[in-house]
Amino acid sequence: MVRSLSQWTKTLSFPARISPNRNSKDCNVNVLPITPPPAPPRNKSTSTSSASTMSSSSSPSSSSSSPTPPPNVPITEISQIIYPDPESEKAIMGSLVFCIHHKQGCKWSDELRKLKAHLNTCKHDAIQCPNKCGSQIPRVMMTDHLAFTCILRRAICEFCNVEFTGIGLEDHAGTCSSEPIYCESKCGTRVLRGRMSIHRAKDCAKRLRRCPHCGREFCADTLAAHGATCPRSPVPCPQRCDAGPFARADLDAHLRDECKALTVPCTFKEAGCRFKGPRHLLEAHLEANTSAHLSLMVALSGRQGQQINMLKSAMAKLSTNYTGTLLWKITDWSVKMQEAKTKDGLELVSPPFYTSQYGYKLQASMFLNGNGPGEGTHVSVYIKVLPGEYDALLKWPFSHSVTFTLFEQGTLGSGGGGGGQGGVAESFVPDPTWENFQRPSTEPDALGFGFPRFVSHELLNRRPFVRDDTVFLRVKVDPSKIVAV
Repeated sequence: MVRSLSQWTKTLSFPARISPNRNSKDCNVNVLPITPPPAPPRNKSTSTSSASTMSSSSSPSSSSSSPTPPPNVPITEISQIIYPDPESEKAIMGSLVFCIHHKQGCKWSDELRKLKAHLNTCKHDAIQCPNKCGSQIPRVMMTDHLAFTCILRRAICEFCNVEFTGIGLEDHAGTCSSEPIYCESKCGTRVLRGRMSIHRAKDCAKRLRRCPHCGREFCADTLAAHGATCPRSPVPCPQRCDAGPFARADLDAHLRDECKALTVPCTFKEAGCRFKGPRHLLEAHLEANTSAHLSLMVALSGRQGQQINMLKSAMAKLSTNYTGTLLWKITDWSVKMQEAKTKDGLELVSPPFYTSQYGYKLQASMFLNGNGPGEGTHVSVYIKVLPGEYDALLKWPFSHSVTFTLFEQGTLGSGGGGGGQGGVAESFVPDPTWENFQRPSTEPDALGFGFPRFVSHELLNRRPFVRDDTVFLRVKVDPSKIVAV
């Protein structure tokens, strides 16, 4: 943009001694005089570069006033008003000045007379946009303005190659049908925006598809995997029978109950029959081999009996007491006592117990209505030595003390000091000459050794030995005399 003289002189800053308009505020260019100009005769002041702006309406700064121009003065006569004499014009126009855009980064500096020519090329000077969009843009930014921000620029869409104005391109962006975008279903595919609806309906790996067999919906990329496991998917019989195809969920039932081509074993397979053939031949096989199957079942029953005995023996070992102390709980006392009074010699026997893991095997017995001297009036208790697995390693005869204790239930010991349950206790130390405690044979002593008059019936009824129709008897072998093997 080419400025007239009146336009670019408004931006200058002049020394006060030669400035015709001292109080004006329109100046934005500093003027640095190269050499001090000679003072005109009318002004003896020596003041230097104080800035002021030029204005045709401002008052003169010296005692000799410059003439005020009349209104509508032609531009060609302005220089005569600004420079009243040639010497002032020469001094001012030769002053050193900076570009009016030096704050924006322009580093130009030269005589004032060259400023106008510089502004015509200064890259920081604003000019009209050539597209006539109405913007004043510095030359240095004009290229970017024309390329990116001018609303009247002509731009071509990089996707559809259609030309638009700047505003039209902004409105077109985001709607161009030729722009590739990622699928909204997140399948990872880039598709032209105009073909997105077709892609989502036919090609998208994440579109929903219904299984034709079970009716459930799956993503297209997982439908094939579902088809391999779908319970309603039709599959042929693996035995290639005439029936079918069947739903996968019904195939097992078909093979188990209906398939005539399936090879099945004989129903007496566990008994030892080795027949294996098609299902339709199984019935004929069973009719032809009835006697053989019966023999196999008899043999199987014998083997199972042996296994049951072995399991019982193992269970008995697991439940055997190896502590040397037996706490015998006798329930239904009243019924058993009444039965003992009506039957002579009725004997109750305890579970066997051991003095240690590899010690003596013992068993207690009780006659509720008495035995021998205590018959009819007392309860008799005995202990017998049974044949054990480790008798060959033990010391004979059995010589450890044995104590029988019948507990009172719900009472404390003597004095009520918490010394334990009260009751009746009897003990003995076996005599080495007694036959009852010699090493037992396969037929142990039928009675054993004990106390025929252990506790009387009258004492049982008088003291709380029986409660909830239950009695507790403890048989304890002194552990200090148990021989360790």
